[in-house]
Amino acid sequence: MTGSKMTTMTLEEMRAARERGESQSDWKRVRRMVQDGVEPAEDDATPNAAALMRADLKTRCRGRPVGTDNKVQVSIRYHREVLDYFKAKGNGWQAQMDKVLLDWVRTHSTKES
Repeated sequence: MTGSKMTTMTLEEMRAARERGESQSDWKRVRRMVQDGVEPAEDDATPNAAALMRADLKTRCRGRPVGTDNKVQVSIRYHREVLDYFKAKGNGWQAQMDKVLLDWVRTHSTKES
């Protein structure tokens, strides 16, 4: 970005600066502009960015996305050793368990004609 100064602060540092009155954001002006319906100025790099963001936000919904597969939520109890094994694999351990069980079902099912 031309003419911008990049700084890095932690969230705590930003909050402390705001409490000390060191924030350089004019939030009253921003709120007034929102109430008056004033759109941010467009530039060559981001033409019509505000309208695109609003259109995108209208299509989004809160919460988890609707599932696209046929999984069913259940409550089940496993041996501690089984859970420890899969949890040790890190993130995605539940999906890995599902994959292993599905593979077992596919290799051990008998097709009846």
